[in-house]
Amino acid sequence: MVESIARVRHIRVTPQKARRVVDLIRGRQATEALAILKFAPQGASEPVYKLVAAAIANARVKADQENSYLDESDLVIAKAFVDEGTTLKRFQPRAQGRAFRINKRTSHITVVLATPDVIVAGRPARKTAKASK
Repeated sequence: MVESIARVRHIRVTPQKARRVVDLIRGRQATEALAILKFAPQGASEPVYKLVAAAIANARVKADQENSYLDESDLVIAKAFVDEGTTLKRFQPRAQGRAFRINKRTSHITVVLATPDVIVAGRPARKTAKASK
């Protein structure tokens, strides 16, 4: 019955590298995702670990506000996605007075945790095929 969202913006990880990490945890239980992220060798796994932990804490606070029971082992990562943030443009000096541009990319990462009953209730109804004439 609880759905919580956590976002981190302008994180100094390229979106392509962050998506590799987020794809590891999408659809898994939150506690299992934390275990995976703790031992993942990618550099982006640390900020994503902190983000999932923050989403769990947000769910705990939301459940307390609604006076409902929350079992953290029931939380599932319903959505997790990475959007491209602003790009910092830097210049590297090159030979003969030229300049070489370096793009330092940033990411916006979003994680949505939900209990299984919220995930099932949120699914759209299946569309039926139109009857042929």
